[in-house]
Amino acid sequence: MNLPLPITSAFASGSASASALHAALPKLCPCGGAPTAIKRKGAEAAFADCCGRYIVQAQLPPDALHLMRSRYTAFVLENEAYLLQTWQEANRPGQLEFDAGAKWLGLDIKDFVPTGLQEGQETAEVEFVARVRVAGKASRLHERSRFVCQDGRWLYVSGVNI
Repeated sequence: MNLPLPITSAFASGSASASALHAALPKLCPCGGAPTAIKRKGAEAAFADCCGRYIVQAQLPPDALHLMRSRYTAFVLENEAYLLQTWQEANRPGQLEFDAGAKWLGLDIKDFVPTGLQEGQETAEVEFVARVRVAGKASRLHERSRFVCQDGRWLYVSGVNI
C-alpha cells in the first residue's frame, strides 16, 4: 500500500523550508485540545503536543478518538495527504476538495465507543459535531464515524450523518 506522507512531505521537495512549515502550523491545536476528553469544551493544548504528534511527527494515534481529533485538525489545515493516509483503502476517495475560505469553528466529541472485534480487527465509533463557516454561512456536520484498526493503525472507514 503506497500512501501519501504527513504534512512534512509537502516540504521535502525543497519548495519550502522547515521554517515555513512551522510558520504555517497553528500554536494551539484546532481540535480543542484535551484529546482524551469527550465533552470538555474550552480546553487548549499545543498543536505539537496534541494532533501535531500524528500529523507532523507521524506517530500513530492510539485509538479512534485520537484519530478523529487529528482528522478534524487535518481538515482545518487542508492536509489532504494525512486525511487520505488515515482513510481505509476500500472506502478512500481518489482526492479531496476543500471549500475555499472555510473557517472551522470547533469540534465537539459527543461519544466514543469501542465496538469490539469484527473480522478479527478492533473497531470503534466516534460521534462528533464539527462547526464550519463557508462564504459567511455557518453549518454543522453531526456524524457518527466508524473506525477500524488494521495492522496496528487506526483508520477511518465511513460516517453516517445524524
